[in-house]
Amino acid sequence: MTQYASDPRRNTGAQCQTMENVRYEIDRLDRLLVKLLKERQDYMDAAARIKRDRHVVRDEARIKDVVDKVLQSAKREGLSPDIAEPVWRTMIERCIAYELSRWDEIRKA
Repeated sequence: MTQYASDPRRNTGAQCQTMENVRYEIDRLDRLLVKLLKERQDYMDAAARIKRDRHVVRDEARIKDVVDKVLQSAKREGLSPDIAEPVWRTMIERCIAYELSRWDEIRKA
């Protein structure tokens, strides 16, 4: 069966009774996450275009601010900080690498 990002939610985690139910919801969420990550990437493109100096691409104060906000949000939502923090730190590092690459590409053009 072909599934698309617009597939409706069928179950909450508590409602799932089979691994098929669980896998459907995880696949549905993964498709949504890809869309959200692409949107985030679009903002990395904008940041690379807007920032005048390459050395400001990595901003330690901003990294701390983002992680702090994510951990606060994770606590409110019941997401384990053991999942949230490493996922966001990895994403931030990959986004910084992407932005540096885009920054260089934009200025070479």
